Amino acid sequence: MSVCYSTSSSFYKHHIPTYSKPISISTRTIKPFIATKCTPSDDANDIHELLKILPHDLRDNLVVESKRDQLLEVILDLGRLPEARYLGDSGRRYLRDTEVSMEELEYAENAIGEIGGDNRAGITGTLHRISAVRNRKGGVVGLTCRVGRAVRGHIDMVRDLLQFGESILFIGRPGVGKTTVMREISRVLSDELQKRVVVVDTSNEIGGGGDIPHPAIGSTRRMQVSKPFMQHKVMIEAVENHMPEVIIIDEISTRDEVNACKSIAERGVMLIGSAHGDRLENIIKNPVLSRLAGGVETVTLGDEEARKRNSRKSVSQRSGPSTFPFMIEMRDRHYWVVHKTERSVDALLRGEKPRVEVRKREKQMKVIIEKWKIED
Repeated sequence: MSVCYSTSSSFYKHHIPTYSKPISISTRTIKPFIATKCTPSDDANDIHELLKILPHDLRDNLVVESKRDQLLEVILDLGRLPEARYLGDSGRRYLRDTEVSMEELEYAENAIGEIGGDNRAGITGTLHRISAVRNRKGGVVGLTCRVGRAVRGHIDMVRDLLQFGESILFIGRPGVGKTTVMREISRVLSDELQKRVVVVDTSNEIGGGGDIPHPAIGSTRRMQVSKPFMQHKVMIEAVENHMPEVIIIDEISTRDEVNACKSIAERGVMLIGSAHGDRLENIIKNPVLSRLAGGVETVTLGDEEARKRNSRKSVSQRSGPSTFPFMIEMRDRHYWVVHKTERSVDALLRGEKPRVEVRKREKQMKVIIEKWKIED
């Protein structure tokens, strides 16, 4: 499968010239690598270990389901009908016409074993994740049983950026595939590019359940986090004790984690991270996460400068360098928007639409990259 790229390369340079009008988009087909269709590996696609924790009748229904390979999650809520959700299916499918009982939830909880302080648990040797809903007394009254798959092929959307050794932050709503992409990036960086890679795996979502990391992350080393609020300390420990060239962190959200990212970047270590947010604008407006994009400060301009800019005297501007030179909005699994962070942040703070790269897959799964595009 061929991959289309724009002939312009200045998108990747630190000193990017400015243009008074958009550059026309020009693409050509090159073959820097062989792109492959996004497909789950055989062992990751085996959901039998997940089905074992479910009531027998639900397990039997799911085994014969024609869309089993697209199963996303199973929902068990006390006193409600059990349901299954599938990729690409906006509706819900009830698995039977009787409600979930407390005995069934207790059976599942015992089969899972210990559920962590973040109300998440994994199944040893798999990428599946179980999340618990508790009542006010701490008892489990609901379970979200999410299928984990080691999908290969997403790396084709970002492989060229990895060659630059620059930090990348993935932005997207929950369920869009950020963790899946980071899992494959860890394998490519460690096995194909021969980098020293460490995953800081707070909920074992990237490396899977158990003490032995899932093969999906290749030879990447995995540091588990005993309690979610300790993630930032484990991030710093990884740098100080294990000399990684790359650190991978899922779901950056707290001020301590943002500070740890900044400290790691200043030491010259490449970061691959993710954060919840639909667009770069969401990161800029977030008082905690905005520092990943350089931070925002308000300054007062002199009269002459305000006239030159044709703006108000009080304006917002980026307060420092970005921790992540690249930020990628994952609009969906096959449509990504790539920002050169500092350039895009500066444009947005001026009230302008930034020029970005749009990366998408055609129906034939060919990757198309459009550069210098003003994307709505």
